[in-house]
Amino acid sequence: TIEAGGRWEPAWTIGQPASTLWYHPHPHGSTERHVQRGLAGLFLIDDADTRALDIPKTYGVDDVPLIIQDRRFLADGSFDESDPTDIGLLGDTIVTNGISDAYLDVTTGVVRLRILNGSSGRLYNLGFPDDRTFDLIATDGGLLESPIAIKRIQLSPGERAEIVVRVDPGATTTLVSFPIEDGGGVSSSDAENFGMNDRFDIIELRGVASRASRSTLPAQLAVLPRLDPSKASVSRTFDLQWYMINGQRMDMNRIDFEAEVGATEVWTITNKDNWPHNFHVHDVQFQILDVDGRTPPPHLRGLKDTVYTPPGSRVRVALQWSEYTDPTFPYMF
Repeated sequence: TIEAGGRWEPAWTIGQPASTLWYHPHPHGSTERHVQRGLAGLFLIDDADTRALDIPKTYGVDDVPLIIQDRRFLADGSFDESDPTDIGLLGDTIVTNGISDAYLDVTTGVVRLRILNGSSGRLYNLGFPDDRTFDLIATDGGLLESPIAIKRIQLSPGERAEIVVRVDPGATTTLVSFPIEDGGGVSSSDAENFGMNDRFDIIELRGVASRASRSTLPAQLAVLPRLDPSKASVSRTFDLQWYMINGQRMDMNRIDFEAEVGATEVWTITNKDNWPHNFHVHDVQFQILDVDGRTPPPHLRGLKDTVYTPPGSRVRVALQWSEYTDPTFPYMF
């Protein structure tokens, strides 16, 4: 707890590749309310490798962060924080970087958007009304090995994606969240209750180019280390149902397992619910091995710390612990 008038100034050494991260308070039972009230932000990490790449990287010019959230407002303009759904707040107004009806003047012809789903209960299915192709260059844990040309990218709460899109001078387009294909795996009767059928405008992009524009992205962006699941020393199972994992609710006074530094583990995450869940891990990035027994699609082959699991789905991930924790070295501030 930080007392009124007090200060807390943590410092740490960054030990991971360039990536788009986010931060927020994490008191159990209050996280959603804190984030909804604005106690969250992006933490952008750069490194020598990304600085050497010919990609958009001038902050606020051709490299722009977007925090997407949904809100409900009362008649007096204050937040309506009532929460009628089981999965979190579903708002009827989109705010992008805290602004409704947001727009961006694109002065470079091509712009990199670092996108965070900062909502607590809503999936976004992002694309453009003209179905234009754009390039996905990074996900939660940093750059992909190569750009991926796509027309839609789906983000569950906490997931990040970095896309590069062209907006020609004099042209205008809008980043839109479209209804989720197949209801996000939710039954048609439940899809509306979970916001799967909703469509929202996120931000208008206005082409007013006045600077030089690049035409292509590098064919290779990064070299990602790949874990060998056959060398995993531990396998764990995580069954998601209701508000529980493996039949137990969260308890700060209970330690469910301990992991060994340097060990490679394979986790099998199964959604046994008729609700959607996303699965998030702190202090490590994982690699998705398969989704329902199949090779993950290209946009899920980068480093991840959050993955969406539709009802009845199973995801296997590999991860390796590189840091330790003890009473004076917490795993999470």
